[in-house]
Amino acid sequence: MANIWARILVGALTILVAVGYKNYRDLSAPGKRPDLDNNAYWGPTLKEPYRENKAILPFDISVKPEVIEDLIGQLSRPLKAQAPLEGVGFQYGFNANELAKVVKYWRDTYLPKWSEREQYLKKLDHYQTEIQGLKIHFIHAKPSQVKGQKPKKVLPLLLMHGWPGTVREFYDFIPLLTTPSDKSDYVFEVIAPSLPGYGWSQGSSKTGFGVAQVAVVMRNLMLRVGFDKFLVQGGNWGSIIGSNVASLFPENVLGYHSNMCGNNSPMGQLKMVLASFFPSWFVDSEYADFYKGLGHLFSTIMEEMGYAHIQASKPDTIGNALIDNPTGLASYILEKFSTWTNTAFRSLPDGGLTKRFTYDQLLDNVMIYYVTNSITTSMRLYSESMVASQFALAVDSLPIKAKAGCTRFAHEITHFSDSVLANKFPNLVHSSHHRDGGHFPAFELPQQLYDDFVSFVQKANFS
Repeated sequence: MANIWARILVGALTILVAVGYKNYRDLSAPGKRPDLDNNAYWGPTLKEPYRENKAILPFDISVKPEVIEDLIGQLSRPLKAQAPLEGVGFQYGFNANELAKVVKYWRDTYLPKWSEREQYLKKLDHYQTEIQGLKIHFIHAKPSQVKGQKPKKVLPLLLMHGWPGTVREFYDFIPLLTTPSDKSDYVFEVIAPSLPGYGWSQGSSKTGFGVAQVAVVMRNLMLRVGFDKFLVQGGNWGSIIGSNVASLFPENVLGYHSNMCGNNSPMGQLKMVLASFFPSWFVDSEYADFYKGLGHLFSTIMEEMGYAHIQASKPDTIGNALIDNPTGLASYILEKFSTWTNTAFRSLPDGGLTKRFTYDQLLDNVMIYYVTNSITTSMRLYSESMVASQFALAVDSLPIKAKAGCTRFAHEITHFSDSVLANKFPNLVHSSHHRDGGHFPAFELPQQLYDDFVSFVQKANFS
C-alpha cells in the first residue's frame, strides 16, 4: 500500500511540475506582433481621399496678444477656492493658499514679462509636419562640434515627454545632449515631439488611438525627418510609447533608455507579485529601499492614481471643466509636480513646488496647455489606451531586442528591478539607481539624467 501511495505522489508531482513548466513557458514566451496599420488615418473625416502633406515646415509658437490680455483678465477675478483644512498641506490636493500665491505670481509677474518667456520657448527650433492625418509639432535640435577636436559621432534621438508634461521639460536637457562633452564619444541630434493631442500637436479625431498607435506615428515622424535608425529616451507616457516603438520596430531602434522602465507582460506581473513576497530573490540588497512591494504600490494607487481613473473613463468631463479655467488648470497640473517629485512634499503647505522648480518653469508648462487648449486631448490618451488595450497587451509581451538602459530616481512612484525587467529587456546593458530625484528628472535634474544617458550609450557602444 505504501508503494502505491508513493507512486501516486510521484505521479502527481510529475504532473504539477509539467503543468508548472508549461505555464512558465507560456508566460515567458515572446508575444506576437499585433497587426497594426502603419499608415492608419487619424484625422477628421474627409470628403475626398486623404493625401498626406509630407512637407516639414518651421512652426511659429507665438501667442496672440489678446489671448494674454484675456488670461490676465481671468486671473484678476476673485479666487473663490475653499480654504484648506487646518494643518493640511497637499494631502487633499493643491493647497488653496499656495494656489493664491501661484495665481498672483502668474498674473502680476509672469504674464507682464510674457514676451520674455515666449522668446525663451522659441530658443529651440520648432517644426510641424503631417503624419497619418495629424499635424505633429516637434523640436529639432542639431548638435554642435568643437573646432580643432575630433568630431563626435552623431546619434539621432527620439525624446518623448508624458502627462502632465510638455516639451518644456527638455529645455535644460536638450542643450546637454547636443553639446560635445568629455563624458561621451557621442553627440545627439534630438527630435522632441509634442505627443499627439499635447501642446501644438493635433489630437486624433478617431477612437482607438492608444499607445501602440501613437508609437507608429512617432516612428513615422523619425522616418519623415530622415532617420531610419535612432535611439529612444522617455519617461511617463514617453517611456511607454518609447517601449512600444522599440518593441514594434526593432529594425529602427538602436537603443532604448528610460527613467521609468516597466514590464507589464504576464511574466513581468507574476514576478512583481513574487518579488513582494520574496524580495531577496529579485532585488539587490543595496537598493532594497527602492522596491517597496505591492502594499506600497496599492496604497500609492489609492492615493495618487485617481486622476488616471477619471482620465481613462471620462476625460472630456474633467477636460471641459478645465477649459477656459486657468486657475483650475494650474491647480490640476501643478499638483503632480509636487507629489510626483517627492511624495514627502504632500505634507508641506506649499507642496515643495519651488524646492526643485521655479514658478517660471512650472507656468511655462501650464501655458503650453492653456494657449493650445490641449488639456482634454492630452487626457484622452488614457481612455484611448484602454479602448485599444488589446494592442497594448500584445506589445507588452514583445521583448525589446535593442540595447537598453534603465535608470531609477529615488522618489519615482514605483520601480521595477532588473530581474523583473529581464524578459522584457533581454539586452539590458545599463542599470542604475539615483538617491535623489523623482518623476520628472529631465526637468528636475537634467545633468544627472544626461550623465546616466551617456553612460548607457558608452556601454552600448553604437559604433
